Amino acid sequence: MGTIDPAALLEQDFGSFPALIAGWAKVRGAIPALVDETLELTWPEMAAQVERIAARLQADGLARGQSVAILGASSVNYALVYLAAIRAGGCAAPLTTSASAAQLQAMAADSGAMHLFIDRAKQDELDALADEGFMPQLHHILLDEELESWMAPVGVAAEPFHPVEGDRFNIIYSSGTTGTPKGIVHSHGMRWRQMAFRAAHNYGAHSRTLTSTPLYSNTTMAVFLPSLFGGGCVSIMGKFDAGKWLTRAAAERVTHTMLVPVQYRRLLDHPDFDRFDLSSLLVKYCTSAPFSAEQKRAVLDRMPGGLIEIYGMTEGGVACMLLAHEHPDKLHTVGQPAPGHSLKVLGEDGSELPPGQAGELVGRSAAMMLGYNNQPGKTAEALWTDPADGSQWMRMGDIGRVDEDGFVELVGRAKDVIISGGFNIYPVDLEVELLKEPGVAEAAVVGVESDQWGETPVGFVTAQPGVMLDSAAVMAAVNARLGKTQRLSALRIIAEMPRSHIGKLLKTDLREIARNTS
Repeated sequence: MGTIDPAALLEQDFGSFPALIAGWAKVRGAIPALVDETLELTWPEMAAQVERIAARLQADGLARGQSVAILGASSVNYALVYLAAIRAGGCAAPLTTSASAAQLQAMAADSGAMHLFIDRAKQDELDALADEGFMPQLHHILLDEELESWMAPVGVAAEPFHPVEGDRFNIIYSSGTTGTPKGIVHSHGMRWRQMAFRAAHNYGAHSRTLTSTPLYSNTTMAVFLPSLFGGGCVSIMGKFDAGKWLTRAAAERVTHTMLVPVQYRRLLDHPDFDRFDLSSLLVKYCTSAPFSAEQKRAVLDRMPGGLIEIYGMTEGGVACMLLAHEHPDKLHTVGQPAPGHSLKVLGEDGSELPPGQAGELVGRSAAMMLGYNNQPGKTAEALWTDPADGSQWMRMGDIGRVDEDGFVELVGRAKDVIISGGFNIYPVDLEVELLKEPGVAEAAVVGVESDQWGETPVGFVTAQPGVMLDSAAVMAAVNARLGKTQRLSALRIIAEMPRSHIGKLLKTDLREIARNTS
């Protein structure tokens, strides 16, 4: 593989990610590329280890496009295997650590992997659940104990791999709460259009990105990939801790980061937050969960650098960007469609709605998944075909509206809309009112079955530190401001909102709590 000027390559319509890694290794010299709590690799060291892992994968018979399964806590070694799977011509298949053993087995089988790179802690946990060990049919390599001895000898390089746009880059398994998560397949072409643009325009060779969400999540990939492909350094946290994040961000002079809303809240609530020097921060990103206008304003007020919210799906479609520091009057929105991205708001009959009216969001761009792995039926269900021209659009799963300036305001998940007495109730409208009450930290509203109305809205709130909330008083105050058809039928105060590993609110859990306490 010849050495290419990586900065020039990023400006091309399509290129090779492995070529970018090789190119930056020549340019960057002894500059750190990957860092975690125990290990730091320079660019040449990282590139050499990626080559050795890729060479061994090829020697083991890895086929072009075949998956390499990875399972464990985020680390430098995890990142090396992810990159090496792609360098070898395969496809990275990071598995969700929070999934059950049965789900993990189903995901690994669905991926078609023959290797499973797993850390010791996860291996021991899963082996304890199975008499014959966990997935003995796969070749297991312990990330934290065996990787160095397993990879090809020092100095060995992998056979050349020249990707085309349709080659599989990775499979991201969705964070479903029941059943087997769907495998979302991204191509090299999709990833190039997503990540090379961001690398060229939002990052630089001296960028240092701190990641604290899991490497199996597309949330993390949104900053991990463009940081590396832009020639920067990625500093990896295995598990988020507010104090440790602040310490590392200050000490390492971090310039970029991706955090989900609950992480921003924990940082701002940390008693020593204001003692840390975060002046090196240039851009902070947020995605994956609702980000209230009040919370965005608090982040803008207290944390240096720009704040960019990204709205989109792992499946692709439309990506919206809110540059919150440039549009402080639009914090209630998720921004505007990114360049080259299109969005429509559809009514119940499939017709396009005008600005200001709420309907189903569908999006289209050059960054769309190949499909759900081995599930053509599910792939077809995820698409909407425009009857006017036959173009295909991703169903975003959200209800929203577009204002006169083209900014998108989310009303709620399509599946979360509450139909009570024949009226549509959008949970976000009630949640906004709950958050206005003094002492309320977080709010969520779900629909539960009702003999009288079909469904009825039930609210959940958490209290700010040191505050005792009166649920009856809060509900009465909020209901007084709501329309008659919107009013809460119950309000429950809970200690903490149920969330996934990447901070997504689990409304399925809240519905179950509401049913069991009604």
